[in-house]
Amino acid sequence: MPSQPLSPAFAALLLCALASPAWAGIDEQFRLPQRAASQASSAGRTKNQASAGQPSPEEELQRALNDAGSDRAALVRNLEGFLKKYPDYPSRTGIYRALVEASLQLKDNVRAADYAERMVALNPNDISILLLAIELLERHEGEAAFRRAVSYSTRILDLVEHISSSERSSRVSVEQWELQKKGDLANTHLLRGDLYFKLKDYDSARKDLETSYEIFPTASAAQRLGETAELQKDVNFAIQEYARAFALAEGKNGNVSREDIRKKIGNVWRLAHGSENGLAEYLLNTYDAVTRPSLKKPGRNEGAKELFDFTLRRASSGSAYPLKDTKRKVVVVNFWATWCRPCHALEPLYAHVAADFRDLPDALFLSANCDEDETLVAPYLQKDKLATEAVFADGLDRLLSVSSFPTVIVIDREGKIAFRSDGFQPDTFERDLSAAVRRALDKAAAAP
Repeated sequence: MPSQPLSPAFAALLLCALASPAWAGIDEQFRLPQRAASQASSAGRTKNQASAGQPSPEEELQRALNDAGSDRAALVRNLEGFLKKYPDYPSRTGIYRALVEASLQLKDNVRAADYAERMVALNPNDISILLLAIELLERHEGEAAFRRAVSYSTRILDLVEHISSSERSSRVSVEQWELQKKGDLANTHLLRGDLYFKLKDYDSARKDLETSYEIFPTASAAQRLGETAELQKDVNFAIQEYARAFALAEGKNGNVSREDIRKKIGNVWRLAHGSENGLAEYLLNTYDAVTRPSLKKPGRNEGAKELFDFTLRRASSGSAYPLKDTKRKVVVVNFWATWCRPCHALEPLYAHVAADFRDLPDALFLSANCDEDETLVAPYLQKDKLATEAVFADGLDRLLSVSSFPTVIVIDREGKIAFRSDGFQPDTFERDLSAAVRRALDKAAAAP
């Protein structure tokens, strides 16, 4: 797998996370050279100051720096005193930055975060400053701080999404720029997903983390997805994501430790299967699927171009389920996955509709599983038995362009789609599906 590109904005975030301060040389950064200080003093004095012999703001700032010397506590006191006297000083962003660094050196994270947020207020579109504020707010470990951090990460996401290629440096190719933007989007979703995770908003976390992994697969996103699923008691999905994290992790180093992931996936695998039997093979298969996609086996029914050319497999036994035997019937298919929570919510509603047509042999209801890892399906079906025939999609989802779950499709006797629901509305789903099935049956009955 290629390493994920890291833009300068996200490099700033890494700098903030280092034990050493992100900025060095406060005094050098803000101390005015003698000649420049003299010129600034002359230019900055008002007539009243000149006549009264009062120092200019620049001279007072220079004095505050000189008096503090190398004492960071004194620097904080002096700079805060200066800001109290000159709250609208034009170059106060630089002073806030110095206060952030000095506060970090003094282990005063609350003060550091406060001045970082003041920098954000003055520079709301500066991604590096937004990242700094987020990193410092995370150190608070309080709900209010995390929620402000979420709002800043949302702002970063909006900024990154709206960056135009016309803004790229001439030294960066279009391909490099697009890859960098892709990496930044993935990082931002990962960052916000991690914040939602810490807020225990697991549904929002999962959405961001899945988006991050889709854009650019990383061990970090997969690990956090596994942890989220485990907390939501979704063991099968946790296994899938931990396995992906294990495949993408690099030994004991890096952001994700393969050794730690090994422990996590071992725990959830034993919870699902009672022992670790089969885990090694599962990890190897996942490794091949994630890192060596060219080794993937050809898909089932690849040559099939019509519905009735497909032969599916029963999920319970693996035996063949040829769709040619469903000709002249109305076929209803619910496409689902074990990790899809809306699919779980839809299942009882789908079962109710199927039960209404149980005595009509011309209406056939199927539940087509679309999991990449089919080993997750048997444990799921043992725990949650489906009321309709469970089969593997085996490419039928590809034929019918199913891209989200759940998707429910009604196919008439001619093999044409008579009804389609991508997602569902709980209040109207049963009524709408029943009506669609009856229309298809009535149309078939009226046909010569």
